[in-house]
Amino acid sequence: MDGSERWIQTLRDITGGSAMISVLAVLFALVVGAILIAFTNERVQETAGYFFSRPTDLLRAVWDAVAGAYSALFQGSIYNFRATNFLTAIRPLTETLTFATPLIAAGLGVGLAFRVGMFNIGGRGQMLIAAGAAGWVAFAVELPAGIHLIVAILAGLLGGAIWGGIVGLLKARTGAHEVIVTIMLNFVALYLIQFLLRTPGALQAPGSNNPKTPAMAATAVFPDLFGPRYNLHAGFLTVVAATIFVWWLLSRSNLGFQFRAVGQNPSAARVAGINVKNVYLYAMAISGALVGLAGINQVLGTVTTGFGSGIDAGIGFDAITVALLGRSKPWGIFAAGILFGAFKAGGFAMQAAEGVPIDIVVVVQALIVLFIAAPPLVRAMFHLPTPGTSRKPKIRAVKTRQTNEVVAK
Repeated sequence: MDGSERWIQTLRDITGGSAMISVLAVLFALVVGAILIAFTNERVQETAGYFFSRPTDLLRAVWDAVAGAYSALFQGSIYNFRATNFLTAIRPLTETLTFATPLIAAGLGVGLAFRVGMFNIGGRGQMLIAAGAAGWVAFAVELPAGIHLIVAILAGLLGGAIWGGIVGLLKARTGAHEVIVTIMLNFVALYLIQFLLRTPGALQAPGSNNPKTPAMAATAVFPDLFGPRYNLHAGFLTVVAATIFVWWLLSRSNLGFQFRAVGQNPSAARVAGINVKNVYLYAMAISGALVGLAGINQVLGTVTTGFGSGIDAGIGFDAITVALLGRSKPWGIFAAGILFGAFKAGGFAMQAAEGVPIDIVVVVQALIVLFIAAPPLVRAMFHLPTPGTSRKPKIRAVKTRQTNEVVAK
């Protein structure tokens, strides 16, 4: 293979690779979202009634609706170019990072389980247990500043690791399917936390009948990164550290090699001398701790005035989407979490400024998952090559057949 053929093959691998599939899935989902925005816009519906007499009115209305909606999405999530000063203009980006923080943490946990061949859909339960453990330490234990925050984080990580480790232990020792176990443990965690929130002396605030905890102590709260005018807190730094840790674990450590080997082929890994049962236990424990980090960020950074049983906010399930979009790779998950954080931050601005239903953002997210889960569909729509394939063998086959026909004549 000469130099030009190598470049052609490399280009084919890039255009047909998973990264390109993810980018095209997002772009195509945004196109479908634009169509939905146009169809639900009242001005577009009005101008469609006299389209044949004045078609330009409809086209202008469609453009105004779509451009206005996506402009509001950008201003609400990245940069508000209508703001009077830079500090105000950059605030939407900090909101995006705030929303992205728990999504990245939980996505890393789900993605790690994916790499081991396990489907962790117990994010809600793991988040709730971690939030309960970290929150109790934060409001019920008196410790010096600095130490208090660290102990609260460790308590939350331990809670998430135990709740995830139960799944790994049951799969390793009894062969129980992790999907069933995680679904059941979600309900167990939910009702356990609800019980503790209604029990005086447990998680319920003293002197209150509401199922809510007291406010977190100031010594156990993540500090603001850029001051009180922004919601972004130091919990974002913990997910950056978690991303680096997962990258190192999967790419540079012996345990990570075992994770990837078991994920590729458990039988072959067992023959190679890897203790597959222990791998399942370790993987789910670490996965639970990472998902638990999302709950920790919620109670120690985002909602510090006390929390209820809805503190997970659906993040445990959104993390599955983030992990799929990020292809279960640490930095891919990091980028996907920021993207979905932008959808969350910008979706509210789009609804407030342009009257676009927030459900359209949810539809766009669902379409991204659909296309990510079906790479052949995206390749067929955009005529992308399959990575690792080459057209050269086909050309040679055609030439060989033509030569054989000439010889036969």
